[in-house]
Amino acid sequence: QKEIITTTMCLCAFTLFGVEAGETKSLSVMEGDSVTLHIDVTDIQGSDAVIEWMFGAENPDIVIAEINRAANISHVTDEIFRDRVKMDSQTGSLTITNIRTTDSGLYQVEITTNKEAEKTFNVTVYALLPVPVIIRNTSQCSSSSGSSSVSKCSLLCSVLNVNHVTLSWYKGNSVISSISASDLSISLSLPLEVEHQDKNTYSCVLNNNISNQTKHLDISQLCQPCAGTSEMILVLYTELTAATYGSQTT
Repeated sequence: QKEIITTTMCLCAFTLFGVEAGETKSLSVMEGDSVTLHIDVTDIQGSDAVIEWMFGAENPDIVIAEINRAANISHVTDEIFRDRVKMDSQTGSLTITNIRTTDSGLYQVEITTNKEAEKTFNVTVYALLPVPVIIRNTSQCSSSSGSSSVSKCSLLCSVLNVNHVTLSWYKGNSVISSISASDLSISLSLPLEVEHQDKNTYSCVLNNNISNQTKHLDISQLCQPCAGTSEMILVLYTELTAATYGSQTT
């Protein structure tokens, strides 16, 4: 069983150690975090070493930062990373602050005095997750009749513009249904049907590899007599838009 945890977003710092020469090390971080990529100081032979950090989404072919140990100078050579990259001239480490989803890709370090010390880091940056929105399913509401509309309540949990995530309904701490998004940015909706007098706890959870957002279901509030279809569509659009753009400005 998987425990449901409501995530509070925070800015965190990640440090990556222990990368052997010729090895590719993977790291997953959240948008807005700080990440430090370390190399072994013993790889930096001589005080005249020049250390170059390169980046590319699929091939690290753009020099973004350079350290000249002889002159004790370090500078950022790429405008995209300017004001967000810091380097340590002694250790050769590279720190990226306020990391963005567009910073996902391969980072490679080369040292002029030790060509065999080349190292590669594969960094994946995940976007901040919006809080899922739960509404009454208007199509089920309008088609229900008689006792069925009284005993059952059809709901939809939805999120807009997400990728590399899973949307799940939980009953207590157990997953009862889920749907996933692939590489493309899409919208997800997941239905749930409950009884009006159901006393179980339900939650809709959006998660990726390193974070999650949870919306708890209030049956007494949502499972009221059906509202008009146009009214419910407006509620869904308004709440989803607020949740999506609210997460982007956090």
